[in-house]
Amino acid sequence: VQLQASGGGLAQAGGSLRLSCAASGGTFRTYAMGWFRQAPGKEREFVATIDWSAGSTYYSNSVKGRFTISRDNPKNTVYLQMNSLKPEDTALYYCAHRAAWRLLFTYAEGYDYWGQGTQVTVSS
Repeated sequence: VQLQASGGGLAQAGGSLRLSCAASGGTFRTYAMGWFRQAPGKEREFVATIDWSAGSTYYSNSVKGRFTISRDNPKNTVYLQMNSLKPEDTALYYCAHRAAWRLLFTYAEGYDYWGQGTQVTVSS
């Protein structure tokens, strides 16, 4: 499975950005997709995940109510709509693919494939 993320950039605090991640190759094995982020000097952090079949979602407390994850199954694409951005949202954002149910779905170890990352920078 190959994942291609796009949509990062520079935004002002309070602004919005939308990330996209297109999956190709072996996507019939998709159970869920997720977004993680990593700021300089920090560990990779879970942001959100979406079940590919049912569409159920789960968010980290730090983004709940501000970010929305969604998917377009025919396009094998997952999105992350980020509103009310804060400077602390600045990070490299990664999309990730999960081929099966995993207990540790909020940990990087719970995912099988990763995109290349797209930079999000929020200025104050």
